[in-house]
Amino acid sequence: MSERSAAYAVDPAPVSVLPIAGSDLVFPVHRVYCVGRNYAAHSIEMGGDPIREPPFFFQKNSGNLDAGGSFPYPSASSDVHHEIEMLVALKSGGVDIPVADALGCVYGYGVALDMTRRDLQAQAKQLAQPWEVAKAFDHSAPCTAIFPADRIGHPTHGAIWLDVNEARRQTGDLNQMIWKVPEMISCLSGLFRLRAGDVLLSGTPAGVGAIRRGDLMHGHIDGIGDLEVRVV
Repeated sequence: MSERSAAYAVDPAPVSVLPIAGSDLVFPVHRVYCVGRNYAAHSIEMGGDPIREPPFFFQKNSGNLDAGGSFPYPSASSDVHHEIEMLVALKSGGVDIPVADALGCVYGYGVALDMTRRDLQAQAKQLAQPWEVAKAFDHSAPCTAIFPADRIGHPTHGAIWLDVNEARRQTGDLNQMIWKVPEMISCLSGLFRLRAGDVLLSGTPAGVGAIRRGDLMHGHIDGIGDLEVRVV
């Protein structure tokens, strides 16, 4: 039975979408993949080894992306951390995509935050359990609109930073990513069939830390733009 001809037993959830800068169109989100420890300094601060080993991935839910400008402090945690990241939105996909062809799958880029319930993540690590409760909670990925690559190109270097209440917390450069965007796409496509609408959060530089209600987070990536998010 095709999806179009199916009679749903309950109303399906709405498609999650992100705005596209300078357009009335929206970007439909399929899946959200996140790469862990993709900056050497952040890997060190999290107790990892910055040696270039194969990347590891985890997921958020499509509905976790939120371009609304506020971040509701989540329940069940008293230690929520910010992680500034470059968002990569795909216009096409496939399996076993060669590195040389990977950028042809990219629709555009954005600025995002991978918000993390760090206390719950620490518990999960200690118990060798998955990270979903720490990473995939509601509103856990505040982000900007998507900026199409045919307008801004494919950023490979430039400052990435985050201020909290005008104090610099995180700083780095896109060229410090251990695994570059084409490599991440190629590697992911060997694990999953990538599709149009997939989103990739490409890792965070060092300096992650806790936020509190009332804080104002201001993130920036050269060549893409700025993200302001109030913790409420």
